[in-house]
Amino acid sequence: MRSVGASHIGKVRTENQDRIFFHDQPVGNLKNLYIVADGMGGHRAGGHASSFAVERFVQLIEESKQTDPIELMKSSIASVNQEMIAESQSNEEYRGMGTTFVAATISDGKVTVMNIGDSRLYYGNQELTQITVDHSYVEELIHAGIMEREEGRFHPKKNVITRALGTVMATPDFFEFDAKDGYLLLCSDGLSNMISDEELKELLLEHSQIANKVNQMITRANEYGGKDNISLVIVDLKR
Repeated sequence: MRSVGASHIGKVRTENQDRIFFHDQPVGNLKNLYIVADGMGGHRAGGHASSFAVERFVQLIEESKQTDPIELMKSSIASVNQEMIAESQSNEEYRGMGTTFVAATISDGKVTVMNIGDSRLYYGNQELTQITVDHSYVEELIHAGIMEREEGRFHPKKNVITRALGTVMATPDFFEFDAKDGYLLLCSDGLSNMISDEELKELLLEHSQIANKVNQMITRANEYGGKDNISLVIVDLKR
């Protein structure tokens, strides 16, 4: 198993408020760990939210005695959320901060995924499958049959999320699936809003090193406007 990740400011934003983490070796009782977080809030708040969330989550994972991946991630993210809310209430500079959060770990061919917000995890193996479900206003319209998925990429409210870490609406969703081959792609909406799923599939499944795949995705997102920070982690499950 081998992973590569990168984060780019894009072509419009003045600050990169995304944060990533990828580690192919054990992190506490997890055999590996991969994270993408997309911060939100006023000046400095979004960047602080994503940085704090990733760093504190990793620290809590390392300290925990829990061995079940879901219970370990669930308890750790709940503690992170409580600490973020407390800091937001006590520090005016960070008032209203929040972040999306998608994390994955792989053990014995089973992938365990946790997400809050609209940062995504895809699984690619011949086809590209979006594993996570966005916690967003647009996703609710799609689920209700009011809007087609491709149309949602360009909706004016596509960035309105319904759950975020650092708020009272921070309940994570969990997914588990078997995957011994193929790739995982964790990404912020700065990638998924710029590039269609069909094009992501082509870039992810082409025959090249995963570092090239990462660079090509960032380049393509910027070619299409780079309207947000662009962050991703690709995991080659075969390595």
